[in-house]
Amino acid sequence: MNENLPKNSKPLIYYTLIAMVIITLLNALVFPLLLERPVIEVSYSDFLDMLEQGSITNVNMQEAQIVFEAAEKDGALQIYKTGIWPDENLLDRLREAKVTFSNAIPTQNSPLLNFLISWIFPILFFLFIGRLLMNSLSKRMGGNMMSFGKSGAKVYVPAQTGKTFADVAGQDEAKEALAEIVDFLHNPAKYAAIGAIMPKGALLVGPPGTGKTLLAKAVAGEANVPFFSISGSEFVEMFVGMGAAKVRDLFKQAYDKAPCIVFIDEIDTIGKKRDGISSISGNDEREQTLNQLLSEMDGFDGRKGVVILGATNRPETLDKALLRPGRFDRRIPVELPDLKGREDTLKVHAKSIQAAKDVDYLAIAKATPGASGAELANILNEAALRAVRMGRDIVNQNDLEESVEVILAGYQRKNAVLTPNEKKIVAYHEIGHALVAARQSSAAPVHKITIIPRTSGALGYILQMDDSESDRVLLTKEEVISKITTATGGRAAEMLVFGTATTGAANDIEQATKLARAMISRYGMSDQFGMVALEAVTNQYLGGDASLICSPETASKIDGEVVELVGRCLKSAEELLKQNTQKLRELAEFLYEKETLTGEEFMRMLAR
Repeated sequence: MNENLPKNSKPLIYYTLIAMVIITLLNALVFPLLLERPVIEVSYSDFLDMLEQGSITNVNMQEAQIVFEAAEKDGALQIYKTGIWPDENLLDRLREAKVTFSNAIPTQNSPLLNFLISWIFPILFFLFIGRLLMNSLSKRMGGNMMSFGKSGAKVYVPAQTGKTFADVAGQDEAKEALAEIVDFLHNPAKYAAIGAIMPKGALLVGPPGTGKTLLAKAVAGEANVPFFSISGSEFVEMFVGMGAAKVRDLFKQAYDKAPCIVFIDEIDTIGKKRDGISSISGNDEREQTLNQLLSEMDGFDGRKGVVILGATNRPETLDKALLRPGRFDRRIPVELPDLKGREDTLKVHAKSIQAAKDVDYLAIAKATPGASGAELANILNEAALRAVRMGRDIVNQNDLEESVEVILAGYQRKNAVLTPNEKKIVAYHEIGHALVAARQSSAAPVHKITIIPRTSGALGYILQMDDSESDRVLLTKEEVISKITTATGGRAAEMLVFGTATTGAANDIEQATKLARAMISRYGMSDQFGMVALEAVTNQYLGGDASLICSPETASKIDGEVVELVGRCLKSAEELLKQNTQKLRELAEFLYEKETLTGEEFMRMLAR
């Protein structure tokens, strides 16, 4: 066997040899039995009767038997045999019946039919079975096994993306950065006249759901050029070298349709840093794909109007060679929308639903700090579903507010029944949070208090909403401590009224600990450590996991200071509640009976 054959062609040769062996065995053992025509044994008297009737056409005289061919009633020929009988007049009878008896009677089909049954039909059968197996395997792999080297990119012809910048809200800075690319695709001569070359690639970076893919489609829609869309995971194949072949095919198609836009979603799948460990063999599929992508980006001329857009929410994992000038020249942040951006996003998505004219989208935007565009779209969809469940054909403000609570805390658990004592504890717990927040000048105002259990596991919660006309970007040390104190207010109320602690404060403890640790290790708000970074944040767009970057001794000191800070805030909450014990009991009893309080009701009762 030729050792120069491609690696992946050898299994195909093995399969072909196996198929040929099987066909040969079938020809030797099975097909002769199938091809042999059946012979019916009859008596000599039946032979004579058939001879007199003139149905016999051929007779073969053998030593121990007579084999003859006779026509059936339907005209079909059948082979018979009978034993030898002493008959001196047999030859005369055969001549009188004009029967041919000197020729041998065929016992097999024609050579052409034999060839078809022995070779052609088995080969077609094996090809059919092989195709079925390959299609089944390709479906499991998520691709077409027969289209080796094809990129599989979805191609949208001009004006088919259906998206423009008007469909993207809350990302003004990103749209402004991409507008130059659109202008270049519209007027390349303007840039060529001054000698400017358009950046070959732009990397869209941001959390999930912020509209990176939507922005890429909007760029293509604005520029009115073909749009190639492919996910980074589609380059990764089972066979080594297929990913690189797909990259070559993708860029070849892009050259043919230039000017155009090529969008690679989740580019971190193939663009991860090369550490030299996972590819010791030199055959690593991901590394070959990345190398081919780097080579293609170096090889094409930016003046031809092929723009590469990539999207990722893990930019820290990308290879440095992918981010250098001449490849992905620009890094465009697509961050979570601010207050104005959330309001605009809600209005854009609201065009697809029937909403009341008096809906206050600004109030919903204030209640959803940190929400992405996808989450805001989901809130509107939940509101529309609720309106249908309530038997209405229009979405009102209550639908939107309830959908916000569904996204934040889950659906109401209508079948969850608390004992009277548990319900009272939850009422005091939530009023403890609200009262501590209200008595601190730096805390956000209380918007709603409820003790209706939710599917997220919360037995109750308070909703705070900032009244400012913009999102808070910076927090002072006093404001962070105020948040920690508010989080401890529920446990402080339990201890003050019932003299014991419950498991209902588990989430509060987690939030308080997280804030206290961030103050010390990340924000430099510790008197002991000062402005020293003791913790590093990884995956900032995917949860922001943090890991300590200090010695074990320092980590132990951090733990001690966290315990001391949270304990100090708990004592502050207890002092505030002791000073307002009467209001605590009055508000808790009212909440126990009504189950839900608005912020206005709470502040009105607190002011009495």
